[in-house]
Amino acid sequence: MVTIYAHARRPRTRRRTSSRAWRRAIAFYLFIGPWLIGFVLLGVIPLTLGFLTSLTNYDGLNLASIKFVGLRNYTRAFADPDAIFSFWRTLVWSALNTPIWLLLSFALALVLNQRVKGQGFFRTLYYLPSVIPLVATIWIWKIFLEANNGLLNAIISLFRPGTAVPWLSGYALPSLTAIAVWAGLGSGMVIFLAGLQGIPSELEEAARIDGASAWQILRYVTIPLMTPVIFFQLVLALISALQTFVAPLLLSNVSASEVSSPPREIYLYMIHSYRQIFVYQRFGYGAALLWLLFIVILALTLLVFRTARYWVHYEVEIEGAER
Repeated sequence: MVTIYAHARRPRTRRRTSSRAWRRAIAFYLFIGPWLIGFVLLGVIPLTLGFLTSLTNYDGLNLASIKFVGLRNYTRAFADPDAIFSFWRTLVWSALNTPIWLLLSFALALVLNQRVKGQGFFRTLYYLPSVIPLVATIWIWKIFLEANNGLLNAIISLFRPGTAVPWLSGYALPSLTAIAVWAGLGSGMVIFLAGLQGIPSELEEAARIDGASAWQILRYVTIPLMTPVIFFQLVLALISALQTFVAPLLLSNVSASEVSSPPREIYLYMIHSYRQIFVYQRFGYGAALLWLLFIVILALTLLVFRTARYWVHYEVEIEGAER
């Protein structure tokens, strides 16, 4: 009788299990649904339309005259001297901005990680530039770097009267680098600071007991344990630098009708793509330029990931080596 009762109860248990799994599936799709809809509407569909546009001669206005041109827009980019120039300027800008930002933000995090009085105040002070909107940041720096009435030239004029250095035109690339590093220093510092606080203090204390100096602790303990954070910051900084657009556009010191033409020294790739689309109405060619940039960013990101195995050390690996 017991056996018969057990067999009679089994279908009800299965129905309960299937009902619970069904409820979980419904809850899962309800929670993921808004993101999935947004991803399709704002991600998949625009990317697909952008790629299809890059294969046409679309000018942004006349759909009746649109024609399929295949890969002509892509091959045209390699024969465009302005596209090649802007691409190399972007690589130079990225190679200049990324390491300077990484080094300064990491050094600042090391300093602010010390247990001193007023630590919270200085952390807040150095993070404030990251809160200021980019447009306001650019205008503040334009006032500071202006050739005739700028504050920097006024300070230099105290020692060399009549100084009028054209920082925004003759030294546009160093000026842009200084602005970008200053504006992003706080956000980079916060992430590095979080990584530093995640390092076990026992490791540093053990190294100090063994007679290691502060430099040796930094080199052999702190930096190896911080390599995952450095790797994360490097990837994000590289992608951001290659897509820089607003800052050089706002630094342009020309009339409103030519606002899309910044100094040649900071004529970056995104500026050239923007001009092709919105100034010359070459939507198909501009879309092809953007897709080429996507390929370059993807290739460089994969290259950085490929090299990570040689210099990025994870805590699991360290614990496994100790065992």
